[in-house]
Amino acid sequence: MDMVHRRMVLAGLGSAGLAGCAPTAATVATATRPVFQRPRLAPLLTDVGRLSRITVCLRPFRAQGPRIEVEVIGDKRVVHNYGHGGSGWSLSWGSAVAARDLALEGGQREVAVIGCGALGLTAALTILRSGAQVTIYAAERTPHTRSARATGVWSPDSRIAAEAAVSADFAERWEAMARRSWADHHAFVGLDGDPVRFIDQYNLYDGPGGGGPIGPEPTPGRVGFVRYGDRLRGLAPGSRALTPAEHPFPVASAEVFPQMTFNVAEYARQLTEAFLMEGGRIVSRVFSHPSELAGLAEPVVVNCTGYGARALFGDESIVPVRGQIAWLTPQPEVSYGLYYRGVSMVPRHDGIVIQASGRNQMVGYGVADETPDRAEAEQALAALATLFASA
Repeated sequence: MDMVHRRMVLAGLGSAGLAGCAPTAATVATATRPVFQRPRLAPLLTDVGRLSRITVCLRPFRAQGPRIEVEVIGDKRVVHNYGHGGSGWSLSWGSAVAARDLALEGGQREVAVIGCGALGLTAALTILRSGAQVTIYAAERTPHTRSARATGVWSPDSRIAAEAAVSADFAERWEAMARRSWADHHAFVGLDGDPVRFIDQYNLYDGPGGGGPIGPEPTPGRVGFVRYGDRLRGLAPGSRALTPAEHPFPVASAEVFPQMTFNVAEYARQLTEAFLMEGGRIVSRVFSHPSELAGLAEPVVVNCTGYGARALFGDESIVPVRGQIAWLTPQPEVSYGLYYRGVSMVPRHDGIVIQASGRNQMVGYGVADETPDRAEAEQALAALATLFASA
C-alpha cells in the first residue's frame, strides 16, 4: 500500500473511532484535501500504418447563420433547416425544435423530412414525438452522409455565422438552440454504445520558440466568425490549468476540461432505430430540383439537406469549408482527447479521429475539393508523435 493511500485509510479509520485514538486536525485535513496525481494515459499509437481511411467533409457555412425559415414552393410549405457550419451535431436538437414549430403551424400532421444526417434525424424524431406522421426521404442513410464525417465534439459556435451578416436577434436564437441541445444530448450519456460521452480533453502548448500550428494554409482573406462562448458561461464544465506534475506531456503548459463527444456511428444508429420504432418511415429518394417536391403526399417538407441545399435549392449563400479527418484504427485504451499545434485527436469507438485545423478558421474556407490528402494526415500524426516519444 503506498504511503498516501495508507495515510488516508488510517485517517478514515481514526475518524470512525477504529484506530484507537481521536482524529486530529492534521488527519482530518489529510483525509479531505484533494490529491491530484499524474494520470496514467495510454500512449496514442501514431504509426502511419494504423491509418484505416481518410474522409473529407464540406461544412455548410452561411454568413447569416443557419437558415431556419419557411418558403412556399408550389403547393408545399417548405421549412428550411440547414447551413450550420461546423455545429450541426452540436445544435441539432435546438434547431429541430425551431424547425418543428414552423412545420406544425396551422395544425399540420403529415410532414416530410429531406435528409438523414444529424439535422434530418433530430428534426424528424422531434416532429414525430409531437404527434405528426413523419417520413424521411433521403438519398443516403447516415453512415454515408456528410454528417457521418463530422469530428464529433460539442462545438456549438464553430463557423456558425459572420459578425457582419447576422441579424440583431441571432445571438439570442443561437443561445436558445445551444442550451436546448446541450440538455437533450445528456439523455444519451451513459447509454450502451456511448452515443454521447465526456472525455478529458488536454490542450497543450509549447513555449516560445516551439513549433507552429500544423495543417493546410488558410484561405486568403478574413471572415469575422462570431464567438458566442461567453453566452454559455457556466453551462458546460470549465477548464483547469495543470502543473507539470499533473500531466505526462513534454510541453510548456497544459489545461484539461471535460469535453462532450459524439460517437457518431452509434448515435445515428440509435436515432434511426428510435425513429422507426416510434412509427416513422424512411424512403430512399433522390431530388434534383425543388419542383420534384410536388410528388410528395405530405403538405409540409422540412429541408435538412445541409451542403446539398446549395445545389438542390440554388442557395449560393452556402460556402463550403473543407475539413479532413484521418482515421486510425480504434484504441479502446485511449479515452482522452488532445489538441496540440493545431492538431486534434478525438477517440471514438469507430476509430481515432486526427484532424489538422491549422492556424485559424480560414483553413478550408471556400474549398470544395473532397479529395483526401495523405500528406496532411501524416504531418498531423508526426506532430502528435512527439508527445509520446518517451512513452
